[in-house]
Amino acid sequence: MKRFVIAGTDTGVGKTIFSAALAQALDAYYWKPVQSGLDGETDSQTVARLSGLSPARVLPEKWRLNTPVSPHYSAKIDGVEIDPERLALPECDRPLVIETAGGVMTPLTLRVPTIDMLARWRIPVILVARTSLGTINHSLLSIEALRRRNIPLLGVAFVGEEHENTQATIGTMGGAHILGRLPFVALLTRETLRAAFNASFRAAEFAQCAEQ
Repeated sequence: MKRFVIAGTDTGVGKTIFSAALAQALDAYYWKPVQSGLDGETDSQTVARLSGLSPARVLPEKWRLNTPVSPHYSAKIDGVEIDPERLALPECDRPLVIETAGGVMTPLTLRVPTIDMLARWRIPVILVARTSLGTINHSLLSIEALRRRNIPLLGVAFVGEEHENTQATIGTMGGAHILGRLPFVALLTRETLRAAFNASFRAAEFAQCAEQ
């Protein structure tokens, strides 16, 4: 079954919300390999709440780290070390949505950034980007980094208010397919997220990929 990596241009760009929407649309599994920060609702819990996936479809994290900072530093605080070689892709009987921690260059260790793990996996990446100021630089650098390592890029998914010129610029200069834009939803529930995703993205486009 098809697997997708949801990676961000930065932290806090909306990867988790987009992951929940995509997992819901594909009736998929969800996996966050490394979770940094355990106070309050974790990303896996947010996805479970907003997607309606059964508990069995939200796979357990490989590393659960206490402090909401870069994984390599959070692991150091906890007195552990992340071993990227142990981040093997789980086998699933349905599509799998994998959410990274932070951006593509976020370090898992001081020697291994997230992008090295993506290069080893070699599965399609959906790059989630904000639409606000600064996103052109962050998005184009992320696209370039993925391409330099021959990591397949399915496309860019924006989260935020409409900025048509900014979005078009990233698509043109980055040579990337623009998948759509998920707007901010004032009252975020399973139903409102589904409606926003269906209005902004062609679910069939992802479903066709999942059947390949």
